[in-house]
Amino acid sequence: MEDAFTDKKVKAIFTAIGGFNSNQLLPYLDYELIKKNPKIFCGYSDITILSNAIFAKTGLVTYYGLHFSTFAIQKESEYNLKFFKKCLMSEQDFLVTPSPTWSDDKWFLDQEKRKIKKNKGFIILNKGYGKGKIIGGNLGTFSLLNGTQFAPDISDSILFIEDNDMVGEAFAVEFDRTLQSLIQQKNFKNIQGIVIGRFNKSAKMTLEKIKYIIKTKKELKNIPVIANADFGHTNPLFTFPIGGVAELEVTNQVKLRILKH
Repeated sequence: MEDAFTDKKVKAIFTAIGGFNSNQLLPYLDYELIKKNPKIFCGYSDITILSNAIFAKTGLVTYYGLHFSTFAIQKESEYNLKFFKKCLMSEQDFLVTPSPTWSDDKWFLDQEKRKIKKNKGFIILNKGYGKGKIIGGNLGTFSLLNGTQFAPDISDSILFIEDNDMVGEAFAVEFDRTLQSLIQQKNFKNIQGIVIGRFNKSAKMTLEKIKYIIKTKKELKNIPVIANADFGHTNPLFTFPIGGVAELEVTNQVKLRILKH
């Protein structure tokens, strides 16, 4: 990884896939070296650990988005590439809009027999307005940073969080208590909004469950919260900058804007 940062021929670093143990790397990375050799660093899932730690230790913006392997997806790739380009290849602010379709299948096993579903779009949980730096990624993975020197300051931020169905039937309980743990961090103050990524179908995270979880947390009462955004462990997904700035306006409609200036 450090070789990729120092190699002048390398312009961007993409993770091949996620995993479970990225936090074991954190004490061994040379953050000063990374800071002196800024590169695009992009991935998701377990890569949440590396992306947020690099931002916390160096101030460099990292990206939560496509793995190298994700570029191989054939159907629904248009949305992936559209927002990847908007995030990384343009200097213009951009609105994040919902994808027309979504899928939750093993596309890497069979690119032809896919189960494509119509997307219902953003789900409004709380109305309001917020603007702040973007922090987050996979919630369960992000929680591993709590209390460590590698955790970014989440105050005055818009949290982008998603989680997958690793705990099966108990998923809603796990998501609830992990979110509560994040809320109880000492720097959970002046949070400007929360954007929740789409859940896997097998997580059985119904609208009623997610509404209950959000509504029972008084700390979230006066901030905008939306769910079913296109990032997480389903397809397609948009890319967003950790350490960048977002604006979230929720009335009867949702305006989610990534700011470049």
